[in-house]
Amino acid sequence: MKRLLLLAGAVALALLGWWLAPRAFFACYLAAWWFGIGVLMGGLANVWLHNLTGGAWGEVIREDMLERARLIPLWCLLFLPLLAGMDTLYPWAAHSIDWHAEFSAPEFKAWWLSRPFFIARALVLLALWSLLSWLARKPALRRSPGMAAFGLLAYVFSLGLASVDWIMSLQPEWSSSVFGWLALSGQMLTGMAVAVALLKREAARKQLPDLGNLLLMYVLGWAYLAYVQFLIIWAENLPHEIIWYARRSTAVWVGVAWVLVAFHLAAPLMLLLSRRAKRAPSLMGVLAWGLLAAHLLDCWWLVLPSVGPLGSSALWLAPTLVVAFASLWLVWAGRRMEGRYV
Repeated sequence: MKRLLLLAGAVALALLGWWLAPRAFFACYLAAWWFGIGVLMGGLANVWLHNLTGGAWGEVIREDMLERARLIPLWCLLFLPLLAGMDTLYPWAAHSIDWHAEFSAPEFKAWWLSRPFFIARALVLLALWSLLSWLARKPALRRSPGMAAFGLLAYVFSLGLASVDWIMSLQPEWSSSVFGWLALSGQMLTGMAVAVALLKREAARKQLPDLGNLLLMYVLGWAYLAYVQFLIIWAENLPHEIIWYARRSTAVWVGVAWVLVAFHLAAPLMLLLSRRAKRAPSLMGVLAWGLLAAHLLDCWWLVLPSVGPLGSSALWLAPTLVVAFASLWLVWAGRRMEGRYV
């Protein structure tokens, strides 16, 4: 009952935000949704990785990851409100852009970001992710290396398209060849961090060093890709590329960038380089929750400045929508546990 009340309260507050500030609502909705799909698809991708590589580390987390993958079809349905509000969220959707005056390759971009093609691609990607979650849970395919290889390839390709369509096109004049890989590293990190945070620590104590090494790999991969993207754009100094960082040059977003450097890279790196820290269940749990909080901040960093000035409404809408999605997951998880023990 408490979970349902929390969900109802968060949804009511979010709907109030939609009525008062629809642009801020859809921007915060996209950021929260992107974080959630990263938890689910990133966890599933780590299961596929274990199917291909083996190792005892995957045995202590795979069932929980596969159980959470049941939520992927529902999460895909929750993307549909963004399609309904695309005119509010995406500057190109309202046909207010002079493609030839402002963009390179204007014919291609105008065709790629046309409303029917954008919606069709979104529906195909959402259907693909729902199908992958269903196939991954079939008993005959749960440990299949062939299914794992297919799933990872389909996931990497589809996530690259999704990141370009749903986040990069918030600033259609900007492009980055690294952005899809950056999104991939973030989702793999998120999926693993949730697995460690919710780990049954006593039963899995022996596998914590291996899980910590995987977290270290994802932290370093995310940091390397973020730095490479910044370095290339800084070195080229082209107007249509620096605009992405120009939107993030205000005092608030510069502060967010330094917080990400500190808590998405520096602090986790120092802890994960310590063998003793990786053997401490409580410390690894705190680290995992901290990484999740840092990555949520990263999702806000990716989305909110690209939409433009959102006003003070974003300050309460962003956490409200995260609470709404989290409470929905808690209600679903509670129902699953009730059904399991009835």
